[in-house]
Parts: sequence; structure tokens; C-alpha cells
Amino acid sequence: MDWLVSIAEFLVNEILSQPAYLIGLITAAGLIALKKSAGQIVGGAIKATLGFLLIGAGATLVVGALAPLGEMIQGATGAHGVIPTNEAIVGIAQEQYGARVAWLMILGFAISLLLARFTPLRYVFLTGHHMLFMATLLTMVLAIAGQSSWVVVVVGGVLLGILLVSLPAFAHPWTKRVTGNDSVAIGHFGTAGYIAAGATGQLVGRRSRSTEEMDLPEGLRFLRDSMVATALSMVLIYLIMSLVFLAKVGKEEAFKAFGESGAAGASGVGDYVMQSVMQGLQFGIAVAVILFGVRTILGELVPAFQGIAQKLVPGAVPSLDAPIVFPYAQNAVLVGFISSFVGGLVSLGLLAWIFHPAFGLALVLPGLVPHFFTGGAAGVYGNATGGRRGAAVGAFVNGVLITFLPALLLKVLGAFGDENTTFGDADFGWFGTLVGYAAKTGETGGVVLMLLTGAAVLVGAIVVQKRVVETGWDPGARRDALLPPDPPRATENAPAADGAPISYAKIAPPRGAPKPPPPPDTGA
Repeated sequence: MDWLVSIAEFLVNEILSQPAYLIGLITAAGLIALKKSAGQIVGGAIKATLGFLLIGAGATLVVGALAPLGEMIQGATGAHGVIPTNEAIVGIAQEQYGARVAWLMILGFAISLLLARFTPLRYVFLTGHHMLFMATLLTMVLAIAGQSSWVVVVVGGVLLGILLVSLPAFAHPWTKRVTGNDSVAIGHFGTAGYIAAGATGQLVGRRSRSTEEMDLPEGLRFLRDSMVATALSMVLIYLIMSLVFLAKVGKEEAFKAFGESGAAGASGVGDYVMQSVMQGLQFGIAVAVILFGVRTILGELVPAFQGIAQKLVPGAVPSLDAPIVFPYAQNAVLVGFISSFVGGLVSLGLLAWIFHPAFGLALVLPGLVPHFFTGGAAGVYGNATGGRRGAAVGAFVNGVLITFLPALLLKVLGAFGDENTTFGDADFGWFGTLVGYAAKTGETGGVVLMLLTGAAVLVGAIVVQKRVVETGWDPGARRDALLPPDPPRATENAPAADGAPISYAKIAPPRGAPKPPPPPDTGA
């Protein structure tokens, strides 16, 4: 019998406890279930494994790139500053919690399919990288609070499953306003920011025209490349902080920021400035490596999950990544990005002036990537209900949320709060903080409080689905009634003439946007 015990120990300790191998095995199982060929199964499993290893390699680069910046921020401001980057904090956490993250993510997705099958919340969350991010966050806050491994996986999996079907339901009235149909939902953990932006648009933009009736410079569209946006963001932040640090502490002390293992660091002001530029570029490379690793994993996992979901949840609404709404209002994306970034800067000032001294909240620096993706999507939601003013003010509110919520989240991340990075999107902040404080109340009390929190979210989502989504409530209907009609225009069936149909200034689905499913064939 000893050989059986040895085999079991080998499988558990050397394979199942190694996240990279575990992800590969899960991918292989999914591909087998989809009846793929042997070559596709082996290739997919290896690619997923390599992708996980890439995340670890990128995390090492991230830590190296952020270390000097953290020293500069602390030296220049006397405060602890962080840059929210989901990929970075997930990569850092994988080494310690990778196996639990993998099991939690699989269990959470399975529970979400069951909930989608047997509740009115027929949303299948297909944004795989955000599934991974939330699984990592839940693992971290539960483990840091001292919860046992089984509680981390089981309770965390239940909470993840609830979020995957509930948050798309909360946002769906505004998502339908954006898309004009029920064929797609938002599957991204910036949901609180999108709802806030849509609600803000209702308040401030009742007579405001759509952003799509204005022209924006083409020169800003290069920021759609996330690697470029990340690198530019970090270069600018590094340059600003390095110059402030240099002015405050002097050359001798500032030059040491780039020294390693007792090395002298920068040799002069020019070298110091260019090393700051290089560190910013290195951060961009690090995030690109992590992103490539995540995409490599999910390029194999998501198709398997999607195929299984289609079989288990007939009639499901796919919940997709935030950029799914970008084509509906492309100008709103840029307006939203800029406004969200301004909101982040204003919030940073408030943190430095009031909330850090009074409550010990960390300084959260605005990064271009989270502000572009969540701010851009918030701009689309704000524009759908409030036109230009809605896009600008709604995205500004999103910028405030994704600055203050990560600062609160750091309070429950323990030692990971010292990593100079954290989770960036709104839902990570509010849900992670709630669960983190609940988990700290002890194993029994913590489990009860966490499950009650999840139950409240689930019940709230079901109520919204039944009483708001299915009743057809339109959050922008009042704005449509207040807007003046567009001039009559010629159409294929109605040439321009007196009595031609009048169209109103709503957002029309662009070419290539998701289309609603065809009506059922009644045989008539």
C-alpha cells in the first residue's frame, strides 16, 4: 500500500498543488469534454501551462519595475503610493495562492452555470481574465484573514459564482440602453462604475446631445493599444515622481533609488532621468508579458467553458468584456477615458490632503489602463442616458470610485498592501473590502457573514432581473422625451419629403455590433 500512498502524495504535492500543471490539466479536461482531437488536447494543455508560467515571469518584472517608484513616492510624499494594476497583483499572488485560485475559479464557474440554469439570472460570464482576477482576490482576502484552505475554495467559489451571474443583471438595464437589444450583457468587474455612470447621466444630461455628434482628434486613438498606454502612463508617472524626489532629497539620496545590492545607482542627472524612463518602459513590458500569459491561458480555457455553458444553459445571455460596448459610442470612449483620469487626479489630491492624514488611506495613483478601459466604458454608459454631459460626469464618478475603492481594499490585503500595486476596477474594491472584513470575524462567524453577503447580492440581482430588466424599464426614456427631434432624413423606404419619419437622437448599434436573436418560427 505504500506505493499507492507515494503515488497519491506525488499527484497532490508535485502536480495538483502546482498551479501551472493544474491549469493545464483543467484545460485538457475541458477539451476532452468538447471531443477535440488528441493533438488539440495536448497543444491546448501545454499552451495553458506555458501561459501560467508567463504570468510568473511577468510578475518578477513588475516587482523590479515598481520597487524604485515606491521608494520615490514614499520619499517625496511621506505616504505609501500604489498603482492599481490587476495583472500585476494577480501575478504577484500566484506563487503563494495559485492552486487555491485555480480550484476556486473552476468551482465558481460551475456554480455560476448552475445558478444561470436554475434561476432567472441566465447570464454566462465569459470574460475569463476577470474570472481569474476575482478568484485571486477572493483567495487572497480569505487566506489573509486566516480562513482554512477548504473555506477559501468552497466559500470563495460560492461567492464568485454569485458575482458571475448577479453583476451582469444589475447593469443590464443600462447595457440594453447602450446596445438596443438583449443579446449581450456586460461581464466585467467595473460594473459599479458603469451603473454609477449611467445613473449620473440620467441626472445631469437630460437635454445633452450624444457624443457621437462631435468630432475628436484622431491623434488620441493610439491609446487604445494597452501596452502603449501602460508604458506611457508609467513613464510619465516615473518622470514626475523622480523629479519631485530629486528636488526634495537631493542628488546623492535620489540617485540611490536605482541602486541594487549596494550599487551606486544613477551616475548623474541625465542618467537618473533616463533610468526613470527605462523603468516605466520595463513596467509596460512586464504587464505585456503578464497579459500575454493570461491570454494564452484563456485562449484555451474560455472556448471550453463557452462550449460547456451553451450545452448546460440554453438561452443564456453571454456576458462579455467591457470593450464590447466601445463600438456603440466611440467618441464617448475617449471622453470617458479623459474624464475618468481627471477624476482619479482629483481623488488623489483628496487622498493626499484629507484621507491619508485622517484615515491612513494609501495614495492611489491613476493609471492610464484602468482609466481607459473602465473610464471608456463608463463614458459609453453615461452617454447612453445623458449624452455628452453624462459621458463626462459619469466617467468622472467612475474615476473617483476606482481611486477610493482600491485604497479601502488595501486595508484587507495584509502584506500585499506593500507591493505598490493592487486591484483596480470598482467591483474588486467594494466586494473585496466587504468580504475581507467579514472573513476577519473568525471561521464560523466569517463563513456566515460572507454567505449572507453573497445571498444579499444574489437576491438583489434576482429582484432587479424580475422587476426591472424583464419589465423593460429604459433608464434613458425621459431623456428621449426631452430631446428635440432630429431633422427628417431620407431612408431607403421613405425618401425625404413632407411627412417623412422622424428619428430621435438615440445611440444606434454600429456596423458589426451584436444583433438580437431572430424571432422564433411560429409556422405562420
